[in-house]
This record gives sequence, C-alpha cells and structure tokens, in this order.
Amino acid sequence: MIADDENMYPCIPAKYGFLSNNLRFSFVGDPREESSIKELADALREYRKCSRHTGKYSSLAVFFETPEDMLKDHDVENYRELFWSVLNKVTTFDEKEWPDYIPTDPSNNKWEFCFNGEPYFIFCATPAHKIRKSRYFPSLFMAFQPRWVFEEMNDSTAYGRKMKKVIRRRLVNYDGIPGHPDLKWYGQEDNFEWKQYFLSDDNSSPSKCPFMRMKNKLSGLLK
Repeated sequence: MIADDENMYPCIPAKYGFLSNNLRFSFVGDPREESSIKELADALREYRKCSRHTGKYSSLAVFFETPEDMLKDHDVENYRELFWSVLNKVTTFDEKEWPDYIPTDPSNNKWEFCFNGEPYFIFCATPAHKIRKSRYFPSLFMAFQPRWVFEEMNDSTAYGRKMKKVIRRRLVNYDGIPGHPDLKWYGQEDNFEWKQYFLSDDNSSPSKCPFMRMKNKLSGLLK
C-alpha cells in the first residue's frame, strides 16, 4: 500500500519513513486482552528510547492480532470503541506524569495523547473501513507518531503548507471522496486531535472524546 507508485499512498511522510527505514514495528496480541495492553505499553516505552535516532519521519507501527470473530462481527463503530478502550487502558500503565506543556483536557486544541512523557499523534486503520481506503487495513492497526515529527510540518511553515496541499490532494485521489472535515492543523482553534485519530467512514464525528485518563487516575486513587 505505502510503496505503490501506481496508486500513491496519501501520507508522504509515512511513505518516506517506510522507504528510509525510519519506522519501527510492534506486533501485539488481541486488543481485547489486558496482556496485549501491557505489550503495547512496553512497546511504547522501548520505542521512546530509540525514536529520535531512527530519522525525521519516525513512527511506531503497531499491528494487533485481529481474530476471526472480530473480522466477521466488528463494524467501524465497534472498532472505534475498541480503539478508545485500548488508549484508556494503556494509559493506566503509564508511569510518568503527563507533560506540563500538553493539556490533559481533550477539548483543548493543544491536547495530544501522551505516554511515558512523549506526545503522540495516533493514526488508526481497521478492516471495517471500506469507503475511506486510507483508513483501511486487514488487521487493527495503529501508528504512533511523535509530536516532534511535525515541528516543520505545520501551518506556520511554507514546507508545511505545501505538504498539506499535496497530502490532501492525494487523499482525495486515493479515497475517491473529499477529506474528512475533522482533518485540520494541530493548534488551530477549531481543531481537536482526538477526532483525527479515528475517522468515520462517512463525515460523522463524535461529540465527546472517549479518553478518560483523569477519570481512570481518580478511580485508581479511590481504590
């Protein structure tokens, strides 16, 4: 998918990262099992140790075991619930405090998921996505991209603005439909990163973020 020059994958940094060996890979068990959540937490800790040495397009690609019953019965909404369940559970294994410069409230436009002190943009693809081909993958898939990867790719740089135009054009060509309305720049007043992590197959969008780190933390303290 990424290296196909006939049907160019829309995310240019992902393609560069793959072809330049900037990506690192982790294979995790059934995402419904707690043991798999611990595997993911361990992988994220190990990845942070090497991420800045792998290249400017660094990402951790995580492939989840996706059993036959999930492939048969799960639709996009089921995978959305599972995605947020994984993030809510993995954050309970986070041994470091949330970085001071990243808000803990997902309704803040500067919010980003963090683990082990590192902010990440997360890309999720599933076997149930049919319309948005860019969000389809044969198994449940998540890519964790460190926030520092986007330091030069933002609305304040000519490079970032040019890259955005090219990626959005490729996205429309690849999917055959207009880009999702939730796709915006990090830090924009009307942007919410959590909405971009998991896109619907249509243009719909959840009204409330399902991430509950603070609630989970308080529950742990009360036990």
